[in-house]
Amino acid sequence: MSETLNAHAGTERRLIAETGTAARVAALVAPVLEQLGYRLVRVRLSGADGCTVQVMAERPDGTMQIEDCEAASRALSPVLDAADPIDRAYRLEVSSPGIDRPLVRRCDFERYAGHVVKIEMAVPLDGRKRFRGTLLGIEGEAARVRGEEGAAASPAEVLLPIDDMAEAKLVLTDALVTEALRRAKAEEREMKEGERETRRERREARRHRDGRPENQSRRPSGPDRPAAQNEGE
Repeated sequence: MSETLNAHAGTERRLIAETGTAARVAALVAPVLEQLGYRLVRVRLSGADGCTVQVMAERPDGTMQIEDCEAASRALSPVLDAADPIDRAYRLEVSSPGIDRPLVRRCDFERYAGHVVKIEMAVPLDGRKRFRGTLLGIEGEAARVRGEEGAAASPAEVLLPIDDMAEAKLVLTDALVTEALRRAKAEEREMKEGERETRRERREARRHRDGRPENQSRRPSGPDRPAAQNEGE
C-alpha cells in the first residue's frame, strides 16, 4: 500500500459500525486508539467468560503486532473503567483484525478486491440479506460482488450499498492465506532493513563522536605505519 493510501486510510471513517452498547464503547475507544497511531476496526460484545469486550484495531497499513495490542489495552483500560459503559463485569480483549477480517472502510473494500467475502445487509436488497462471492471492487458508494458459481439463488453480479451493510468480512481461502504470508514476509524484510539502517546510523554517530571520518581505519597503514624491524635490531 502506498504512503498516500496509508495516510488516507488512517483518517477514513468507518462505513460499517456498531449499535447499542458496542457503539458506546466504540465512541470511547476510537479517539484513544487514534492518539496512539492506531485505528478502530470493530467492537464486539460476547458472553464468553461472562462478558468479553473485543476491540479490533490496526495501524493504517493494516498491521497490528502483539506489542501494539498490549499498548492499546493499557491505554484503553482506565478510559473504560472511568466511563463504565458496561453494566456488568467484563474482560477487555484487544486484537488484530485477523486474516478473515471485517471490512469496515472504503479502503478495505478496495484493498481486498479479488477475495471472497460474506456480507449481511441491514437493509435487504430485493428481499435478500445475505450474500457471498468474490469482491470485485467499489463503484460509487457500493461494493460489486460476483456470486459464487453453483450457489442457489445467487445473482451473477450485484451492487451492495456499503452504508446498508450490517457486516462484511473476508472468507478464509488459500488465496487469502497466501497473500497474508506474502505481506508478512515483506513486513519482516522491511523490519530487518530498518534495523540494519539503525545500526549503520549508530556506527556513524559513534565515528562522528570520536572525531574519525567514516572511512578512516583505527590502525595506520601505508607510509604512516611503522616499518617492521628485523629480529635483533
